[in-house]
Amino acid sequence: MEQYFAGDTRTMQERMLAGDLYIADDPNLAADNIRGMELADRYGRTWLAGRGEAKQILADLLGSIGEDTEIRPPLYVDYGKYIRIGARTFINFNFTALDVAAITIGDDVQIGPNVQLLTPTHPVEPGPRRDKLEAAQPITIGDNVWIGGGAMILPGVSVGENSVIGAGSVVTRNVPANVVAVGNPARVIRSL
Repeated sequence: MEQYFAGDTRTMQERMLAGDLYIADDPNLAADNIRGMELADRYGRTWLAGRGEAKQILADLLGSIGEDTEIRPPLYVDYGKYIRIGARTFINFNFTALDVAAITIGDDVQIGPNVQLLTPTHPVEPGPRRDKLEAAQPITIGDNVWIGGGAMILPGVSVGENSVIGAGSVVTRNVPANVVAVGNPARVIRSL
């Protein structure tokens, strides 16, 4: 393990947020991860019973959340605190946001059920993978984007404002503003 971090005095969290290799099962990261999963679980259990309490749990979980934003549970996160969501955004059931790097979602975004935003990356080489190393790249979703159900947005991707991602699409590279992108891998099929 030493060969990966020789001379680097940063914490695993600092390495993770910088997009560098880090140890995925680091004890400090594991504690933050458990906190995020517990809050997400609590949010799901209180959502129907008490909207006020659920809203407070969501505020505690996420880095920031805009006014009049709704997230239907269940919600799955790595940490939660690296997710920022704008105002008037709607996120449907079974949203998975693996926020090992920052995830930024703009205002007026519509996200269908079973959508995944996946920031983690893993080494291709077997040795570092066996040593439980990973890295991450941020994801940015612009204002007024619609992401159809079951779509996956992969590490390092930005989706430009007003764009539409078709249901079931796998977005492997940046999508410009004002387009429709569909497929696996997602490709722009028209301008808006």
